[in-house]
Amino acid sequence: MKRKFLSFAVIASFLLTGAAFTSCSDDDDDDVYYDTESTILFENVTPLKEFVQSGKFAGVAVGESVTVKFHAAKGQHLMFATMYGYSNDMFFAPENPGLKLFNDDGTAITGDVSSEMQLWDNGTRVNEQPSSSLEHPGVADTGTIQKILTQDAQGNLYRPAGELVKLNLAFNANTSEFTLTIRNNSGGTINETPLSPGVWAVSNVLGGNLVKAEPFFKLNEKSSAQLTELVEKGNNAPLGELVTDMTGIITGLSPVLVVVYSGDINPIYQLDTKDKKIGLKELTQKGDASVLKASLEGMTNVRHVYVIGNSLAPGESNDVRYKAWKDDNIAYATMFGYSNDWFYSNSETIKATSKGDMTAKTVLLDSGTGVNQYPGAGNHQALFGGTPQAEDVDIKKVDTTYPVPQVSNVIKVTIK
Repeated sequence: MKRKFLSFAVIASFLLTGAAFTSCSDDDDDDVYYDTESTILFENVTPLKEFVQSGKFAGVAVGESVTVKFHAAKGQHLMFATMYGYSNDMFFAPENPGLKLFNDDGTAITGDVSSEMQLWDNGTRVNEQPSSSLEHPGVADTGTIQKILTQDAQGNLYRPAGELVKLNLAFNANTSEFTLTIRNNSGGTINETPLSPGVWAVSNVLGGNLVKAEPFFKLNEKSSAQLTELVEKGNNAPLGELVTDMTGIITGLSPVLVVVYSGDINPIYQLDTKDKKIGLKELTQKGDASVLKASLEGMTNVRHVYVIGNSLAPGESNDVRYKAWKDDNIAYATMFGYSNDWFYSNSETIKATSKGDMTAKTVLLDSGTGVNQYPGAGNHQALFGGTPQAEDVDIKKVDTTYPVPQVSNVIKVTIK
């Protein structure tokens, strides 16, 4: 049985299609007596979050600069906003969905990207001539968000936004981390102004698309109360809090491999040992369970191997019915899709005759075969068409380097 709550094209293009993962039904042993026939259900219970990373930055005086560090991969964008301090309700921000960070061939965009900066009118105040003596908040207006090129609706003039605010991008390919430098270059122009504290965010990706393609605002529509607070008063707290609430690591799950076996040794992995090179690497880096399935089927202590045929997006579930004898055990593995080489599996032995919620016995593991990057924002992750940088270390529980959700907030495992 499969329940679908969200449409989900196979996670970007990296998890292999369900057609490659038909369940091993073991029809050839239907005449064999088994002590139990049970169903194991896997649910992706990840709450859908719009942004993978976000934060706030300090205000920028004339002639000074501030830096923002963030992780991203091909297809992701950076949105940020800061008030034109000497205005009624103007703000600087890129076009939606934000700064483009990678070329179509996957190479990072670096250097001067000031041409991507734009100036916007929030539409909530009548514009006066921008100056240090301008009185806030000014006369209320009922307009919508508009882009300002050379002058506003009241005829006030503006230099190009990319001349007033300079942007420079640097990139670390190993960590997939960008550094954006925002420099206030407005000194000596007719638009000299401080920049207020700002807010930034990188959108999550689901099914190859940005979860939030218009992160902070929409052209020709009314502004939010949180953005208005920023662009009228320079107060970035409300927008920052809103964006923080919408920020978190999400993931899809690869087709789940389930194995029924005898004995005390989990045939999929052993903690604190290196990958046995029987297919776990392919599962944990690409979501491809075929190699591991074939290896397990050749082991004398393995009774059955099943691979549930579809990747699971947040809100989706899938199950498989398995056969076992009373002394058999069951183990499972599925890739944390938005990683370089992580997987969920049971951390202790589970009797095949068990019933109930097995989530507490499930753990997130690092297979030790690929160098880690920020989940859902790494240029070497298969999600973005990359290949992890090779490493060869012991299988360990995933640590707290990244703000990864608790296991129970991502996957639920139930045997019925």
